[in-house]
Amino acid sequence: MKRLPFLLEIGVEEIPDWMIPTALAALSASFGKLLRDSNLAFGEIRTDATPRRLVLRAEGLEVKQADSVEVVSGPPKSAGAGAAAGFARKLGVDATALETVTTPKGEYLAYRRTAKGREAAAVLSEVLPSIILGIPWPKAMYWTGKGGARFVRPIRWMVALLSKKVVPFEVAGVASGNVTTGHRRLGKRKIRVSIADYETKLEENSVLVSAAARRAKIEAGIAALLGDGLCLRADPALLETLVYITECPTPILGGFDPQYLSLPEEVLVTVMRHHQKYFSVSYPDGKLAPNFIAVMNTSADPDGLVRRGNERVLRARFNDARFFWDFDQHKKLADRVEDLANVTFQAKLGSYLDKTRRMMDLVGELGGCDNSRRAAELSKCDLTCEMVKEFTDLQGIVGGLYARAQGEPEDVARAIYEHYKPVSMEDSIPARPEGRFVALADKLDTLRGCFAIGMVPTGSKDPFALRRAAQGVVKILVEGRMPLAVEQLAGGNAQLIEFFRDRVEYYFREVRGFPYDEVRAVMAAGWPDLVDVESRLASIHAVRPTENFVRLAGGVKRIKNILRQAQFAGGFGFSEDLLEAGPERDLYDEFLRLPGAAAGYRPALEAIASLRPAVDLFFDKVLVNAPDPGVRQNRLTLLSDLLTEFSKIADFSEIVTEAGDAPAGPRSCTN
Repeated sequence: MKRLPFLLEIGVEEIPDWMIPTALAALSASFGKLLRDSNLAFGEIRTDATPRRLVLRAEGLEVKQADSVEVVSGPPKSAGAGAAAGFARKLGVDATALETVTTPKGEYLAYRRTAKGREAAAVLSEVLPSIILGIPWPKAMYWTGKGGARFVRPIRWMVALLSKKVVPFEVAGVASGNVTTGHRRLGKRKIRVSIADYETKLEENSVLVSAAARRAKIEAGIAALLGDGLCLRADPALLETLVYITECPTPILGGFDPQYLSLPEEVLVTVMRHHQKYFSVSYPDGKLAPNFIAVMNTSADPDGLVRRGNERVLRARFNDARFFWDFDQHKKLADRVEDLANVTFQAKLGSYLDKTRRMMDLVGELGGCDNSRRAAELSKCDLTCEMVKEFTDLQGIVGGLYARAQGEPEDVARAIYEHYKPVSMEDSIPARPEGRFVALADKLDTLRGCFAIGMVPTGSKDPFALRRAAQGVVKILVEGRMPLAVEQLAGGNAQLIEFFRDRVEYYFREVRGFPYDEVRAVMAAGWPDLVDVESRLASIHAVRPTENFVRLAGGVKRIKNILRQAQFAGGFGFSEDLLEAGPERDLYDEFLRLPGAAAGYRPALEAIASLRPAVDLFFDKVLVNAPDPGVRQNRLTLLSDLLTEFSKIADFSEIVTEAGDAPAGPRSCTN
């Protein structure tokens, strides 16, 4: 059957950059589902976007659906000629066209009819409006009146082409066609396109449809501007933002008065990045240079007007920052503690002063030193400073800088500076113990408080970012080598403990890359100390590839099954005198020679794995379900002791073993 290319472009007012990737993924998924549900074969689906357009292309789309045969069931054959005639009349066919089909209920009349496949263009015309309006957005708007169509921004034009023909449909009064729009300032308002020349014609009108092409253009432009004397401070997230807020990106190099370098570097970089979307620039030695790189959405700045405009705006922002810095120094952080009573943390959990006091208590509970308590006391005071009110991204950082400038000990200043870390799984933890204690206290206070008042994350709703807070706690404990019991940190809240368990599994599985069954096996043996969990996981992962380990895991599963089937509850004394010479005695002697976890988890695991031949031989030669009750209980006790020793490091029964890995089958119903 003939295959055709398809192009869809949804032209809109500017879409917020952070919404675009998710929208493209949803558009691609829903379009692919439409084609599959409609029995239309297709090839590759590609999506792209600029701030003003969402683009979808599909290759090799079948021109029409395949014909289908439908069997329409009728009355039982035994109902007679009258019923058959009525059934045929209802279908508009002659009774001779009916056939008999045999079903579990008997013979029934049926009619087999062929449904002609619909043209792909007709299917697309029918469903594209709902696909477009069904794209999920964090926020959508009405633009044709209350109750009308909702979309992230008003739709202004649409291109829909199946090969050379327009696929006709309409969304909120906007009809599809083959006319697009170029760059808002540099391009034509109406451009007739085909699938073959779509990107070329838009590029001629100053629109790079491809996000990859825009990214490459930005990177190449920056490299050409910097030369050998300056270095770009890499910022992948800012680069991604700039890719999706421009259609014709062009980097420009600007500068500012070196006198502003007297302000802390963190303040300058934050102003440039978060408020102006400028890249920072350094000298080869790493020091901040009095320059920046802006990316404009136009082709050139021959007279330097755009550059000078950016410099003027940045100068005003830097002047604001310098004013706030000087003004804030009139009142020390220590004198601002009581002011936190006027800053609400959460309606049911009180003010930031209440939170500060709880954090200080928590630091003491966790074993922090006096500097940690001092840092906790001052950690939220910058929320009352003018700098943070203006540049909210600097909270914590400003507190640390002010603490240093006001003569607080360096450990206190650094702890305040870093106590929000880690803000993501890619971020580092606080560098010093004082900062780690304050960071833990901050996150744990939020978690304990929110869980206590029932503010538990559900689905995608997590207004206090509790998942991120819990993930940060896990990361600090593991990477900071802090052997603190998770149950203690959770304050005994069972729901919070389970919440932590999910975050611990996620961290070791998704962040650290351990296989899921190894994570489950280790945590099933206990997980109060995450530093210990990491050590056991690393040892399991290192020893697992050995032949004995995998087969021993199968043997452990078998031991658990035997004990469960025998309903063995323990309580029986073990007697060496009841051991039978040979495989049973040999297994016991090997068991006694195990070094234990005190020798190190890896040596202990290697020793346990070395028991595999003895375990195999025991199962092959020894009847656990012995006729003598005393011997039977003694053997079950031996297996139970083996299982207890093995399970101190991990529950080996959680390890996934391939078919054939486990030892041969049992010799009795309980062996």
